Amino acid sequence: MTLRLICSGMFALLFATSCYATTLRLDPNIDLLVLDGRKISGSLLKGADGLELDNGEHQLLFRVEKALDTSHGNTRRSYTSAPLIVTFVTSAKSISIQLPVLDSPRDRRQFDKNNAFTLVDEKGQKVASRRDRLPLPNGQQTDLEKALITYNRNGQAASVPRFAQQPPLTLQKDKFPVDVVGANTPGERLLQLWFHQVDSATRQRLVSWMKALRPS
Repeated sequence: MTLRLICSGMFALLFATSCYATTLRLDPNIDLLVLDGRKISGSLLKGADGLELDNGEHQLLFRVEKALDTSHGNTRRSYTSAPLIVTFVTSAKSISIQLPVLDSPRDRRQFDKNNAFTLVDEKGQKVASRRDRLPLPNGQQTDLEKALITYNRNGQAASVPRFAQQPPLTLQKDKFPVDVVGANTPGERLLQLWFHQVDSATRQRLVSWMKALRPS
């Protein structure tokens, strides 16, 4: 019951922030890494069909992770792309990332070369976007959130300067009140994600509202 009330309050707050929203549909082969300059935990997205984005400019950092056919052997194999960036302005009812066929080694090599994915709306029409690959030093593992901040500061092809101005979530003081709502269901995980998408003032109002509902 508490979760239902909190979700209702969150929806009301989000509606007050923006009267229109676009649903980002999530392909199972896409691992969303950073949304609008903020790192996304994969556990928050598990079991979710999509994310609600307010109308305006958005930037996604994601990887393609695809399990490969193992019919000719017992070794489990998978394909992982480089971190890819796409920047777009929402206006449609829903948006999804359409990937090319990646079944053969040739398909995957071609995708690594040209990153030929497409953004489409609910009618299958292409959505204008700016795309790029996040440069990593010598292909090494790094903090992708910080790497994207640096990218956005440097005026690259798909950069959004305002996303370089906000601190990473790891440095933000506003924490999701997990003592009120956990993260064990898709609804609770999405609530955590929405909490970090809204502005600081909205988060503070939500925390105050949650505390008021906390059982004594």
